Amino acid sequence: MFTRQLTLKLKPNSATALTTAMETTILPMLRKQKGFREEITFISPERSEAVAYSLWDTKEDAQAYNHAGYAEILKTLSNVLEGNPRVETFEVFTSTFPKSAAKAV
Repeated sequence: MFTRQLTLKLKPNSATALTTAMETTILPMLRKQKGFREEITFISPERSEAVAYSLWDTKEDAQAYNHAGYAEILKTLSNVLEGNPRVETFEVFTSTFPKSAAKAV
């Protein structure tokens, strides 16, 4: 299993808008992507920063999403972002998420 880590610099006072976009637009889009498993998003409003982790069945699924669906996500987030997000991909070593852990074994 693989994860994409997305580090976002947010415009001031945009944490609520990010949360709304995640729930109404981004999560439904991610759920349609091949190999998508989970999304975890952390927001620090006082630092105007967010970190999002998406879990994928394979590295190829994560890379395919990066080439196909990610541009649409960036458009959705354009009203809350300052600058470009930093994206990194990692292999998942351990997970305690029930669905994810079962798939990783």
